[in-house]
Amino acid sequence: MSHDTQQLMTQLRAIVGDAGLVTDTDQQAPYLKDWLGKWQGRVAAVVRPANTAETAEVVRLCHVTHTPIVTQGGNTGMSGGATPDDSGAQVILSTTRMNRIRDVDPLNNTMTVDAGVILAHAQQAAQEVGRYFPLSLGAEGSCTVGGNLATNAGGIAVLRFGNMRELALGLEVVLPDGRIWSGLRGLRKDNTGYDLRDLFIGSEGTLGVITGAVLKLFAQPHARATAWVGADSLEQLVDLLARTRARCGERLVAFEMMSAASLALVLAQVADTRAPLAQAAAFNALIELADTEDSGLQQMLEDVLGQALEEDLIGDAMFCASQAQSAALWKLREGISQAQVRAGKVIKHDIALPISSLAPFTQAASQAIAGAGIVGCEIINFGHLGDGNLHFNVMIALSSTYDEVKHATLVLNRLVHDLVTKMNGSISAEHGVGQLRRDELKHYKQPLEMELMMRIKQAFDPNLIMNPGKLV
Repeated sequence: MSHDTQQLMTQLRAIVGDAGLVTDTDQQAPYLKDWLGKWQGRVAAVVRPANTAETAEVVRLCHVTHTPIVTQGGNTGMSGGATPDDSGAQVILSTTRMNRIRDVDPLNNTMTVDAGVILAHAQQAAQEVGRYFPLSLGAEGSCTVGGNLATNAGGIAVLRFGNMRELALGLEVVLPDGRIWSGLRGLRKDNTGYDLRDLFIGSEGTLGVITGAVLKLFAQPHARATAWVGADSLEQLVDLLARTRARCGERLVAFEMMSAASLALVLAQVADTRAPLAQAAAFNALIELADTEDSGLQQMLEDVLGQALEEDLIGDAMFCASQAQSAALWKLREGISQAQVRAGKVIKHDIALPISSLAPFTQAASQAIAGAGIVGCEIINFGHLGDGNLHFNVMIALSSTYDEVKHATLVLNRLVHDLVTKMNGSISAEHGVGQLRRDELKHYKQPLEMELMMRIKQAFDPNLIMNPGKLV
C-alpha cells in the first residue's frame, strides 16, 4: 500500500470509524463482484458511511484527492453499474448502513427514507400505516431504494404506477464536491425551475450520491384477482392486453409475458414449481387486478377472459382461488433470472418498444437470430408486456468459452439492437446502462443527446470521479 493510499485510509477511517471502513480483501469480496458474476474488480477500500453528513465528508475527501467513487446499494444490478474496475484505485461507497425510515406521512401519502433502506422494508413501513408502496422486483429483499432510484427501476407494477421516476417526489444528494443538495420536498406541484431530481434519477451514480428520498404512497389494495392464460401468438396477448385494459382500467396492475421456452426453463431449474395449464402454450400471460375494495374483480377478470376463450383469442386460462395459488404463479415469473444463471450463459437484452411493435419485433428478431449461425442458442423471451419492456434474452451452453460468449454477444447485440432502434425502441428499459451497455449506448444514442449528457456530466463532476466507466 502506497503512502498516499495509507493516508487516504487514515482519513476515511477518521470520518466513518472502524465499522464504516472495509479494507480486508476477504470482507470486501461480496462488494467486488456483481450478482450475475460477469464483472470482478478491486478497490482500495469499501466505505460505509452511516449518514448523509459522513457521506458528504467521504465524497469531499475523494474530490480533493481525485479518488474515483463507485456508489453501491444492494449490489443486485444486471448491468455492472455498481462494480468497480480492476485498477484498485477506486473506492466503493456502500449505502447499506444508511437504512432509516426517516418519516411516514399518511395524510400526504409520502414516506422519507435513507437511500440504503431495503425495498422490502420500505414496502413494510408503508403497510404498517395502511399505505402501499408499489415498486416490486424479484430482488426486493436485497435491493435498496437508492439503487432503485439510480437505475430508475421498473418492476412488475409499472403498468399501473410507473417506475421510480414516477414514484419519487424529492431527493437528497451529495454532489461530487461534497456539498449536500436537499430536495426532500413531498410536493406534487413545484414549478420553480429545472427539475434537478430527474437528473439524478437514472444517472447510475455518475452525477452524485443519492442519500435520501421522498417516496409516493398509495391506498393499500385489499382485493386482488390473478389469472394465467395461454395463447398461440404474441399478437393474441397484445390484443388481450388492450381488451383487459379497456374493461378494467387502472385496476390492471400487471400483465406479464413468458414464452414457452421461458416457462420450461423455470420448471426445469426452480424447485416446487408446476405448469399452470394442462397443455403448453407458445406464449403465456400472468394477469393481476387490484383494488382498494372487492368491487367484483374476480368476476371482471373472468368476464374478459371468458369472452377471449369464446372467440379463440386464447387457448386456456387458470384463475387463482387463493393467495397461495397466486404466489405459485408469481414464483414462475420471478424465477426466470435464477433459472437462466443455472442453465446457461445468457446474452441479455432489456429492451423497450411501443406495445404495437412487440409482436413484429419478436418475429423479426427470432428470424434474424435463427440465421445468425450461433450454434445451440435458445431465445428466452419474457417481460412486462403491459409497459412494452421485453427481456429478449438468448441463452447459449453453460460450457461456452469466453471467446464464444464474446462473439455471440457482439453478433446478437447488433441484430437485436439494430431492430429495436429501427422500431423506435430503447436498448435499456429498466436495468440501466452500467458497463454492459455503455459502448452500445454511444453507438445508438443520437450524437446530440450524447453531447448534452456529457455536458451535464462535466458540469456536475468536473474531476470525473463519480462511477467512471459507466453510462457515459
